[in-house]
Amino acid sequence: MSNREVRVERWPALELASTIRHDGDGGVADDLATVPGTARWIHQQAELLGDHVDIAALTVSEQLRSEIVELRQAVRALFARAVSPAPPSRADAHRLMPAGQALALLNAAAAREAVVPRLDWPEGETPRAGVSSQERDAGVRLIAALARAAIDFLSGPQREQLRSCNAPRCVRYFVKSHGRQEWCKPSCANRARAARHYQRHHATNTAGGHDH
Repeated sequence: MSNREVRVERWPALELASTIRHDGDGGVADDLATVPGTARWIHQQAELLGDHVDIAALTVSEQLRSEIVELRQAVRALFARAVSPAPPSRADAHRLMPAGQALALLNAAAAREAVVPRLDWPEGETPRAGVSSQERDAGVRLIAALARAAIDFLSGPQREQLRSCNAPRCVRYFVKSHGRQEWCKPSCANRARAARHYQRHHATNTAGGHDH
């Protein structure tokens, strides 16, 4: 049961967008900046993508890394469009790919692999939809699977709940899980409340100082 809950709460498109994150020192870290880092991230997605991509047999090259980074740029540009008119993530708000270009890139990536629908129904379990493919290149399968996942995400109900975390130093996108959620995780909520408290306290002290 716990495994199914994890699947419900994680989306490959959101995982890809989140490879740009706060580094803990006031800057931004990129999990896809190097080939080893990209390989590590791909293996962390095995639970989400392993049904269709043979991750264990995948060789991560500089070309594959750059293709995933380019796809991420498209996804983050479309995430910014999804949360509009609210501000996008501060990580790349100043250099977003145009939405038309992002759409074209995403659709082209998904089209790199021809797939047909397949029904999987193990004995005693719930049936679920899958896809079959004759594509032999694991890298092409990975790129296409990530693109299809982004299409599913952006055309599904979770798009309406997508938000950019506005806590100090955070650059993440997240899916809002309840009506009043403003931040991606409790630590961001605590940091945002502390910043608001400081601002109010500072404003009060400043106003008091002007009275004298």
